Amino acid sequence: FLKSRFDRLAEWISAALGRPLAFLAALALVGFWAISGPLFSYSDTWQLVINTGTTISTFLMVFLLQNTGNRTIAELQA
Repeated sequence: FLKSRFDRLAEWISAALGRPLAFLAALALVGFWAISGPLFSYSDTWQLVINTGTTISTFLMVFLLQNTGNRTIAELQA
């Protein structure tokens, strides 16, 4: 039950994040963060926001990529 729900969620996220619009949204977010630097005087907290956000995103994407790779290998073997 849990595996099938995770597989469906992983497929949906992969499809959504693999689109050009998702890349443009991420680019806009980083651009907004960079432009806001002077407003926050390039403070440690300002830097921590992007560092934390990218670290968490990367951590979660590792699981998504592993799931996608596992499904691809299983399909190739079938």
